[in-house]
Amino acid sequence: MEPRFDLNSNELAAKIGRRFAATSLAIMQSGLPKATLELVELRASQINGCGFCVDAHAKELAAAGEAAVRINLVAAWRESTVFTAAERAALALAEEGTRIADAQPGVCDETWARVREHYDDDQIAALVYLVAMINAANRLGVILHQKGGSYEAGMFAAMAD
Repeated sequence: MEPRFDLNSNELAAKIGRRFAATSLAIMQSGLPKATLELVELRASQINGCGFCVDAHAKELAAAGEAAVRINLVAAWRESTVFTAAERAALALAEEGTRIADAQPGVCDETWARVREHYDDDQIAALVYLVAMINAANRLGVILHQKGGSYEAGMFAAMAD
């Protein structure tokens, strides 16, 4: 399947995309650890089946020096020992915030309490927006048939410049 539409070649889509990118940049500058940001984005992308985003966030983690075992175990984070308590709280938030349509009640009180335990208010704001934004990005990728495999680490940073 070929991509259906190039958002960057359409004037309105590019304008909206710049605002989307500005929000993402604010999240990236929030003080959350880069590994946490990428782990959350990778997990939501796995759940949503966005090949482009799975490719991008796995490669960003690898380029940042993350161990292959951590990248490979994101899909099974609950059954692994390689994530910190704070990362586990963020991954739970990502899953529950992503699986809303799967008969989930949204983010449960237990997960929210664990997030509050590990992150300050600014970091929580960034995490909440991060989950929302990666879900939006995943939907764009899936709707437009953006395939994984061609992403090169650092492309997102280059786009932000």
